[in-house]
Amino acid sequence: MQLGSNAGKDKNMEHKKFETIRSARRRGDGRDPLGTNSEIARKLKQYYDDIVSEEVPDRFTSLLSQLEEREESSSPTEKD
Repeated sequence: MQLGSNAGKDKNMEHKKFETIRSARRRGDGRDPLGTNSEIARKLKQYYDDIVSEEVPDRFTSLLSQLEEREESSSPTEKD
């Protein structure tokens, strides 16, 4: 029977944790339930956004254009 009573206590503790997190969110007291993981995610997103917003260098644009031209010129002669 001890297993049953321990399971009930564990469930009650999980419920209390959930309620604490939910009430902290409602109050907006700044407590983050994910802790440092949220900071890591925020920094990764910022880093990704910075990289995506960078312009493509002219050299890469030129190389891509050359590649497209070669693909277009070789396409009609190839058979699928």
